[in-house]
Amino acid sequence: MKTAVMGAGAVGCYYGGMLARAGHAVTLIGRAEHVTVMQRDGLRLEAQSFDQRIPLAASSDASACAGAALVLVCVKSTDTESAGRLLAPHLAPGALILSLQNGVDNAERLQAVLRRPVLPAVVYVATEMAGAGHVRHNGRGELVIGPSADSAALAAMFGAAGVPVQVSDNVRGALWSKLILNCAYNALSAITQQPYGTLVQGVGVGAVMRDVVDECLAVAAADGVQLPADPWPAVLRIAETMPAQLSSTAQDLARGRPSEINHLNGHIVARGAALGIPTPANRVLHTLVRLVEGRAAR
Repeated sequence: MKTAVMGAGAVGCYYGGMLARAGHAVTLIGRAEHVTVMQRDGLRLEAQSFDQRIPLAASSDASACAGAALVLVCVKSTDTESAGRLLAPHLAPGALILSLQNGVDNAERLQAVLRRPVLPAVVYVATEMAGAGHVRHNGRGELVIGPSADSAALAAMFGAAGVPVQVSDNVRGALWSKLILNCAYNALSAITQQPYGTLVQGVGVGAVMRDVVDECLAVAAADGVQLPADPWPAVLRIAETMPAQLSSTAQDLARGRPSEINHLNGHIVARGAALGIPTPANRVLHTLVRLVEGRAAR
């Protein structure tokens, strides 16, 4: 299947690379520094079981998605609307659009811009850009996608490429479960610049994470979200399954880039305020990350 990836950062390069490795025609759309290298040398995909350069197409222009049957949108939550506006003129009429983003409302926001269906996906993968045109895979890699007429075929295609996919009737609950994981880890990892395995060993960190999760659960309940399971055991497992992973928020701050914190802990703070649920732990983490971002900007 001809596939375009809008936002070829760590997540986009990993999933695009896995599809290209399985023989699909893939075009990665990303930053010029990565595109230049990938056009010359291909994408270096350093996975846990292999390390190879994968030939594929790369561009820094959204028009490169023209003719794609599948478009994976992997941009930061802060760029959802702008990416949608760039993509809209070039999308094939029957193209499937899949949102592989953090946060819980990106598919809806993208759909509003494109005025066509967007399938939400929950991403569980630990990746980082280790250099220009070089993505490193540190763990996991599965997807959860919403139900549609095309979901079974997508699950089979990704599965054949080595990417496990679950189709869920409760994708909203799955998105919120991932949001809770991000709220527990991302800001703390970003502020301390520590990977998950080291972070959780800090004095008092477990109690702070428990406070953050409890606030998220209260907001989710008030918002009518049906979580598929208690997320706390999954929170504990993250440090075990991804001990060397820095959060995407930590990677953003280390590079002096804006983070997605408004769509993570900030989302909990905003929904809590709207629903009358106190969220002091999430508010502190949101505020601290914004302060660090402001210092980097100055």
